[in-house]
Amino acid sequence: MPFDAYFLTAVVQELSPILLGARIDKIQQPSRDTVLLQLRGREKLLLSANVNRPRIHLTQASFDNPAQPPMFCMLLRKHLSGGRISEITQPTAERVVHLSFDCTDEMGVPCRKELILELMGRNSNLILTGADGRILDCLRRVDFEMSETRQLLPGLFYHEPPKQAKRIPHETGEAELLALLQAENSPKRLDKWLIDTFAGLSPLIARELTYRLSGETDTDILTIDRPKAAAFLARELSMKEIPKPYLLLREGEEKPADFTYRPIVQYGNYMLGREMASFSALLDAFYTETDRADRIRQKSQTLRKTVTTLHDRALRKLEIQRQEREATLDREALRRMGDIVTANLHAITRGQTLLRAVDFYDAEMKEIEIPLKPNLSPQQNAAKFYKDYAKAKHAEKILTEQIAHGEIEVNYLAGVLEELARAENERDLSEIRAELEEGGYLRSADRQKNGKAGKQMKQAPSKPMAFRSSDGFPILVGRNNRQNDQLSLKSAHKSDIWLHAQKIHGAHVIIECAGAEVPDQTITEAAMLAAYYSEAREGQNVPVDVTPVRFLKKPNGAKPGMVVYDRYRTVIVTPSATLPVALQKG
Repeated sequence: MPFDAYFLTAVVQELSPILLGARIDKIQQPSRDTVLLQLRGREKLLLSANVNRPRIHLTQASFDNPAQPPMFCMLLRKHLSGGRISEITQPTAERVVHLSFDCTDEMGVPCRKELILELMGRNSNLILTGADGRILDCLRRVDFEMSETRQLLPGLFYHEPPKQAKRIPHETGEAELLALLQAENSPKRLDKWLIDTFAGLSPLIARELTYRLSGETDTDILTIDRPKAAAFLARELSMKEIPKPYLLLREGEEKPADFTYRPIVQYGNYMLGREMASFSALLDAFYTETDRADRIRQKSQTLRKTVTTLHDRALRKLEIQRQEREATLDREALRRMGDIVTANLHAITRGQTLLRAVDFYDAEMKEIEIPLKPNLSPQQNAAKFYKDYAKAKHAEKILTEQIAHGEIEVNYLAGVLEELARAENERDLSEIRAELEEGGYLRSADRQKNGKAGKQMKQAPSKPMAFRSSDGFPILVGRNNRQNDQLSLKSAHKSDIWLHAQKIHGAHVIIECAGAEVPDQTITEAAMLAAYYSEAREGQNVPVDVTPVRFLKKPNGAKPGMVVYDRYRTVIVTPSATLPVALQKG
């Protein structure tokens, strides 16, 4: 559901006792439209002005910070670091939150600053103002060309967004509701009427009220009992019911589909509500994974485009080579024509363009027509057929080798694309980039325009994902090709168990067992991890190969992440999105 005004009210009511008096220890801006305020006591307050997902809540998620803090982040650090949150307010039925801070200026004089979060879709913004109400800066500056009615620029006084000409739900009594309903004489859906008439209601809540009143979500306002509807809406819109955080999940799925602040019955058993411990926990669960995936998708966009281009180019080249090799398979006809021309040299004169002769390779001894080059002698024409035959034979050998290399190249680049789809943070992306640079697919990122080596901070290599099976065995999962090589060929003990989704791209998985017998349950769980961290993540009945590490070999000159093995068994599993969370090693 949209982050409507009444959901925001519930969030603000929950945050107020936690935030009031809290000191700001650290300020981060992990993305263009998201700010994190680290509070003393390890709480983190997330303020997002994302146009699709604006919100405010406490978060337990970790974020990767850019190497260079954005200017807005530096400004917030200058003005708010060390300050205390003194007040948190929300204008009635508006999607705006004001956070007031008691701070000190550069001279040590106490002062008040305000951070204003506007959660209004594409107009969402985060604005810092001084004690006099003037704007110090904002995430998205709005000048006169962008809006004639409301500008947001440093130095201007801050003004609240224009209020909608709608009624406040909890301030509208039963008599007024009845008058409003009776004034409607044209066909109109009740949920649409609620949204058009009252401020702060989301479509989900409007449909829910309609369903609770009539048993349908698309009821027309002309068909309802209006006095009964007025009494019902007066009770529901009074907002006396204590809001509770509900995560909505489709039946049989763990991925959340929606959220709300009250029980939802309009979906029946198709979508179930799970009550969460807090609104912050609710929003963290709903948004964290989506936001992480979006951030990585944006940051990997250029890299993904480059690898996709290389992969498509390699595919086209491979197809051309296959067609060329196919053409060389008809070369036997060239040798035969050379033999026939040689046998009929006495019947050919220079300048002749066509030879009609008996094909002595044909069982029926039919006559054949052989094209000749008029500028060549009879002997030279015969020699040309033999030469073209030899060239085609050599071409087949060369093209076969090139096709084998091309297939490896295409397979490798497809694997890199799968790695990019699994990347969880910037470190994963930088390791994939380093792998491509080592392979010569990308220019080194540490080269400046003048060709000289530039200074670049080296990152410590990331570690494999670590899990523990229900039987207590450690399970390690590689994040990328280089890590797969390190994990399978160097770190793992020869007696450990190796798993990989069969004949598709995916992570190498190691069960650390030190030679001990591994229970079937652990094998199954590790196989499910191998299937989940592969191209078959959304599939069912995925074959996964299982073999001791000692049977793995890496061919000379093989691409990163490629191994071969000839002794293995195969298990069939279905990937589960919940298993990695359940087995996550603490």
